[in-house]
Amino acid sequence: MRERTIASHFVRAALRGAQRRGLDCQPLLRQAGIQDAVLREPRARVDPAQFARLIQCLWETLDDEYLGFGRQPSKRGTFAMMGHTLIHCRSLDKALRRGSLFYGLFPDAPCITLQREGDWARLSVDDQNLWDPDHFLVESLLVIWHRLGSWLIGQRIRLEEATFTYAQPAHASEYELLFPGTRRFSAGHTSLLFHARYLDMPLLQDERTLKQFLQHSPADLLARPDAGDSLTSQIRRLLGRDCQQWPDLESVARQLHSSPQTLRRRLREEGSSFQELKDHLRRDLAIYHLGRNDLDIQAIAEQLGFSEPSAFHRAFKKWTGLTPGAYRAQEG
Repeated sequence: MRERTIASHFVRAALRGAQRRGLDCQPLLRQAGIQDAVLREPRARVDPAQFARLIQCLWETLDDEYLGFGRQPSKRGTFAMMGHTLIHCRSLDKALRRGSLFYGLFPDAPCITLQREGDWARLSVDDQNLWDPDHFLVESLLVIWHRLGSWLIGQRIRLEEATFTYAQPAHASEYELLFPGTRRFSAGHTSLLFHARYLDMPLLQDERTLKQFLQHSPADLLARPDAGDSLTSQIRRLLGRDCQQWPDLESVARQLHSSPQTLRRRLREEGSSFQELKDHLRRDLAIYHLGRNDLDIQAIAEQLGFSEPSAFHRAFKKWTGLTPGAYRAQEG
């Protein structure tokens, strides 16, 4: 769902390279429509469109697609030129390898490698040349290359595993959207593992579709949550956007060909619950509507199924640390 929201951690992390370069980030935040209060509140979240705008603003201001995290900047247009070098490849294997060779031409660029491991393929990023304290750029590169590969062959590449050389961070629960599948921390490589059959698939894109794709990428690739096949993603799709007509647990279990008991157990194993999923979906829908001025706060509360605005205010403050009014208020 496009209403999936992004934790404030990633906003703070995205700004670290610009701050290191001595840039005043307040104008960039205002351009992206992100309130300063969001940075100060660990529970706060932003709309994906706001996050994409922030990334675009950072690229334009720094003229650096590495956002200030590399030893050398990667000038704007580098990603687009890489796209043009690989768009005529016959298979995904050749495209990813050509893209890797392209970035290998630049000194101090993070090294991207593709290896076959029997029936599996591993895409790795070596970040030893980066100043990347929050691992923001290396994670962004993994997300962008995964989604670029999926776009090239016209189907989502299902991830078997994502591995990271660093310890599990406090915001690890957010990784389900970025890297659906098994996740291992303190591993030997920062990498993605997927079935090698994808590598033999032909590219379904051409220069015309690439031109459209590059109008919003890679910022959109980074900001758009994965429409994955995890249990929580499936349930969110079944719940839909009409909070007043949500199906109950028994109905959702039937649609997933499961029993309510099994569904509860599987959600528990994923560290979640049916009620928590509904709360998170309400939270994300609230942020989606508050970021647009099509509905007033009372109308949003009604649409989300709250009997009175005060109940919505309390719930939103609990979810994000901010009131709906504070979230919507524009600065400066």
